[in-house]
Amino acid sequence: MEENPCEAVLVNVQGTMNLANYAARYDVDSFVMISTDKAVNPTNVMGASKRIAEIYVQSLAKESKKKGSKVNFVTTRFGNVLGSNGSVIPYFKEQIEKGGPVTVTHPDIIRYFMTIPEACRLVLEAASFGNSGEIYVFDMGSPVKIVDLAKRMIELAGYVPDKDIKIEFIGLRPGEKLYEELLNDKETTIPTKHEKITIASVRQYDFNLVLHAIEEMIDLSKNVELNKTVKSMKVLVPEFISKNSTYMALDDKQPIL
Repeated sequence: MEENPCEAVLVNVQGTMNLANYAARYDVDSFVMISTDKAVNPTNVMGASKRIAEIYVQSLAKESKKKGSKVNFVTTRFGNVLGSNGSVIPYFKEQIEKGGPVTVTHPDIIRYFMTIPEACRLVLEAASFGNSGEIYVFDMGSPVKIVDLAKRMIELAGYVPDKDIKIEFIGLRPGEKLYEELLNDKETTIPTKHEKITIASVRQYDFNLVLHAIEEMIDLSKNVELNKTVKSMKVLVPEFISKNSTYMALDDKQPIL
């Protein structure tokens, strides 16, 4: 997504907007958006696109309530899911099977993980008791150092790390953080009846302003205006500060909403 920000907007932002709009139009019982910890203080296009999707769903929920809609719009925010598409586990497994090296971006990089059943169960539970417009944050437990995960997987395969299978550090990718956050610095959490689920107290946006900003962003994306698209994302999400990316040149802190 860092290399294709326009596609990120069309999929994550416009795609979410389309689905949420249909949910509102046809009065579905519950709409659950799956977000990510990368949406908090985003440093890359992926995280920013998910934060914008969160903003749209939350503002639509607020607007729908005014019109008497009973659709329950819920957003869930959590970290990495072990074994899911794009997970590091099958990636490491493939590298080990080929004899290495196992590539890790940085020796200090850490991530939060949960299993697929855990993630599915918490999503369903949040949807069952959630109040429309809320963002639910899942307890991800303690973070894991990726290099330790790589070493453990090498050992489980019957090899000795850095002897039989080398671990190679390749540097952080564009937009990549050393660690992920589950909440924005200005956010606080409110407990729920579920010990592993809390509610994020986030900034509220005006629906019409959000809709206008996103429609302009989508137009820029359809015209493949890379820099203008990313700039529009940074305006709507002022905490989106690029890291190790060509879009660092676009950073400023002048929100319009």
